[in-house]
Amino acid sequence: YRTAYFLPVAATLVALATAWEAILHPSLGVANALLQLFGASPVRFFADPATAIYALAAIGIWQLVGFNMILFLAGLSTIPDELYEAAAIDGADRGLKRFLLVTWPMLAPVTLFVTVMTIIRAFSVFETVAVLTQGGPMKSTSVILYTFYEEGFRFFRVGYASAIAVSFFIFVTILSLVQMRVSEHQARWKTNGGRL
Repeated sequence: YRTAYFLPVAATLVALATAWEAILHPSLGVANALLQLFGASPVRFFADPATAIYALAAIGIWQLVGFNMILFLAGLSTIPDELYEAAAIDGADRGLKRFLLVTWPMLAPVTLFVTVMTIIRAFSVFETVAVLTQGGPMKSTSVILYTFYEEGFRFFRVGYASAIAVSFFIFVTILSLVQMRVSEHQARWKTNGGRL
């Protein structure tokens, strides 16, 4: 089952975007066929500014769920059973207490990594927008990298495109530095037995 979840990560984004275009097609798509089956009217997912960004967000979430799930499963497998046994002795034998006292703190580094990578990926969406909406309708899906592409390679405003690229680079660098700083802090905390 893990392979099925990881498939969106392994497949090319252009192929996935094309598949989603077929699924969400206004008249021939499976999504609108299901909506009509339940009595709803067809939705033009990529033609309406109110729904286009949400359709792209849903596709983006679907693309990242498998990657993030694999990371969390790897993080869960590294949690020592002794911690769960100690928590059970201390009264947190199952449920929410066990999750809040053992699982969640031990997954903090993975959660930080997943959060930072997801934010970076959300801001670096290009292929899906280029295939499905080309920044439209009415620029409602014109994300930062698609704007960079349009300004630099379509309108030939190289200075403006360069400013976008540098701003994006600074943003990603800041996020990466924050992640590194927090990871170093957590590593120091673990090696000192819970003391800074």
